[in-house]
Amino acid sequence: MQPERPPRDGRGEGAPGPRPGDLTGRALPPGDWGEPGERLDELYRWVEHGALRTADWYLRDRVWKRRGARVLRAGAATGAVTGVALPLLDLTGIAAGVAPWGCLALLLAAACAGADRYFGVTSGWMRDVATAQAVQRRLQALQFDWAAEGVREVLGPAEGTASEAAERCVVLLRRFSEDMTELVRVETADWMGSFRTGAAPMGVQGPAGYVPRQEAGGQGGRFPLPPVGGTRPNMPRQRPPEPR
Repeated sequence: MQPERPPRDGRGEGAPGPRPGDLTGRALPPGDWGEPGERLDELYRWVEHGALRTADWYLRDRVWKRRGARVLRAGAATGAVTGVALPLLDLTGIAAGVAPWGCLALLLAAACAGADRYFGVTSGWMRDVATAQAVQRRLQALQFDWAAEGVREVLGPAEGTASEAAERCVVLLRRFSEDMTELVRVETADWMGSFRTGAAPMGVQGPAGYVPRQEAGGQGGRFPLPPVGGTRPNMPRQRPPEPR
């Protein structure tokens, strides 16, 4: 999932380029800012298409991991149950001589569980699902924010100029693109961490749970909030030493 060169339009046959299906960078579509409204719509469609492409990549990548995880987990469960049942059947005399096969069944169960954990099949499936859901959730928020900007433009901006409104839309798209890049980066770092620790992590462990960006005027910024009541809590007074 390392970023590669953006695809070139009109490249000749045999020219190097990204493989189909990879998450690669994309060139910003050229356009004329003589019509800011049309240009902003074009940028929104470009950003939306990139988000849908990212979500589709993770949803397609989870298919083979889901199948492999189910096979390995079913094999582990079947082997464990068989490994316990066969010695019991041999002990009760229902099926004599099948106890040694129980050890082989337990070995098969351990092999399936170890392969699932070593190759990270189940954890990779969980990461793909979590990342795709995070992308879809952020895309839905962007769609509503963009609709709100469109309504504000139709009804007329209550404050600011048209250039400030256009700049606000560009900043909105830029922040969304940065969030998408951060999602992919965190998922890739989580995947790489499984090779360093030897145990595949479950799910996407993002910083601060992927909290959306807050505006400069909102709470939760760098400056601490004033204490409740506007005054600082007083320290208890110490008693002066008693005269001897």
